[in-house]
Amino acid sequence: MSRVNTVLGPIAAEELGIVAIHEHIGYGMPGSELDTKWWRTPEQRYAETVPKLRKFHEYGGGTFVDVTGICNGRDVDYYKSLSAKTGVHIVACTGFVGGDTALPFFERAGVDYLTRQFVHEITAGIGGTGARAGIIKVGVSRGGRMTELDRRIYRAAARAAVTTGVPVLTHLAIDAEPAVAIFQEEGLPLDRVLFGHVDDGVNASSTPWTWLAGLGARIGFDTWGYETELADPPFWARPRQERLDHFIEFTDAGFFDQALVSADANCSPLGWPGVEGHTVNYIFEDLIPDLRGAGIDEARIKRLFQDNPADFLTIQD
Repeated sequence: MSRVNTVLGPIAAEELGIVAIHEHIGYGMPGSELDTKWWRTPEQRYAETVPKLRKFHEYGGGTFVDVTGICNGRDVDYYKSLSAKTGVHIVACTGFVGGDTALPFFERAGVDYLTRQFVHEITAGIGGTGARAGIIKVGVSRGGRMTELDRRIYRAAARAAVTTGVPVLTHLAIDAEPAVAIFQEEGLPLDRVLFGHVDDGVNASSTPWTWLAGLGARIGFDTWGYETELADPPFWARPRQERLDHFIEFTDAGFFDQALVSADANCSPLGWPGVEGHTVNYIFEDLIPDLRGAGIDEARIKRLFQDNPADFLTIQD
């Protein structure tokens, strides 16, 4: 039977429903809990998060993939409570957003240790929660080039993915050549890798999306809603129509089945203000109407939000 690890236990891929493949319950940098300006209490974060997840469920959302890595505010017991409260399946990740977000302990860790860490969190559980990770997060550190630590994390992620059958998702798809080389050296098929954020306003022009898609990789258009039209846009924002045109160009090139989409929103950001008004529900309130307006029919919308992510998230035994 096909299965996907969620925080409340494995479920059949057919039960995922509409999937938001790249989201955050709450993301922050290490030490964000010491912030005195933007920090929210657990009660405040709960009050801010539950209505967003309930609205996601009311709109027809089935599964929320939280890709908040180790050291960035991942709280799996909290995710379990939220999932039980709202009816939304939550998939947690192992791995790191990037090597530069890892605490010093992990900076000193070798590939074998990191591999064991990832495999344990996928097969035995994260900490004492009993919840198993369903995806592995990796990323390119600041500066736009993979660091030596990034390479160790990518190699460990590839080995863990081959061992356990769960997929890998990247933060950014820049400096992709060494990433592809590592995955190929470790025997990880590229259809088990989602290269994310190809659509953001900073890196879209330097992301080799046609090359990656031609190799069979999954491609993440997953910063929808971060638009220059916002009152206070973040530095990675992009004009709304420009992003949509980029996506249509990608799918028209024959890569629709390799596309995965999301909003990369924070339900309640940790130690920073977040982007006001931007939530996972951009998917329903703006993105799906925009896709329909661009001529994408209901069958292809279902493939994009249900079939493609279910195929990607299914554990490969």
